[in-house]
Amino acid sequence: MAARTRRTTDADEREEREESRFLHRRPAPALRPLVAWYTGYREAGVPPATHRGLPSPYLTVIVTLDDPLVVAAHPDPRTPPGSYDTLIGGLHTSPALITHDGRQSGVQLALTPLGARALLGLPAGELSGLDLDGAEVLGRRAGELRERLLEAPGWDERFAVLDAVLSRHARPTRAHPAEVARAWRRMLAAGGQVTVSGLAREVGWSTRHLNGRFREEIGLSPKEAARVVRFDRVRRLLRVHYQPRGAVASGRRRTLADAAAECGFYDQAHLAREFGALAGCSPSRWLAEEGGHGSELFRNVQAGAGDGSPDSVA
Repeated sequence: MAARTRRTTDADEREEREESRFLHRRPAPALRPLVAWYTGYREAGVPPATHRGLPSPYLTVIVTLDDPLVVAAHPDPRTPPGSYDTLIGGLHTSPALITHDGRQSGVQLALTPLGARALLGLPAGELSGLDLDGAEVLGRRAGELRERLLEAPGWDERFAVLDAVLSRHARPTRAHPAEVARAWRRMLAAGGQVTVSGLAREVGWSTRHLNGRFREEIGLSPKEAARVVRFDRVRRLLRVHYQPRGAVASGRRRTLADAAAECGFYDQAHLAREFGALAGCSPSRWLAEEGGHGSELFRNVQAGAGDGSPDSVA
């Protein structure tokens, strides 16, 4: 492929001089059932670091703008380390390890599992535990999307490109089973504090049938998904209330025991075990490495920014 050329504007030059820039944006209204939010990020001139890409209730789509995304370890240990211009990741129950050398930029999409068929052309279950080069899933569309984002002169235009491209390529698909959609939304609303038998009764299916269809459409079993949703909730709670500025804003700091009780863990020890299983480290270590004062970029890549309501809207 011929070397790409990129339009340079005063806005681009100002962006390049900024050490870091992070913007969250809701997609166009018609896309919101499919994509929870967009994140645009640019970081430069910071120390090299490693980030834990934590499990979350959203599939990840990343399109880089300059340097590739370097994944040192994937949730599936059989996948070798690699670098990606575009990456699509399914739901997972173990962390990815992402590295950078002090410079990183791109856009991230938090894709809902129920949006996978429309935007990716396959159910979320086919991506479970995987990180793939975008071209393996989207073909030429992955490269074309990246070229359009590279040509855009600023963040507003990049987000507009995402809206336009996703709206054009969203495909009408066979409807998800209403029972799966209902079970998934119920699980999110409950913060993962549901039982598989209770969900099955609510939707009128056997637990065995719900397990199979849920895994096909979401990418995890209902039990695994409940763990991830509960973990994602407590991770976000800890991030907010254990940051110095979060503590000032909230007026108090929660202890780990407080967070465990609020998010449905039996006790602090249960929270610590789940954090170790899903994050690969203890809550206190994660808070020290990333949760309190680490790179804002790294708290967005893979792990996600929240529950579908961005931390800030550009």
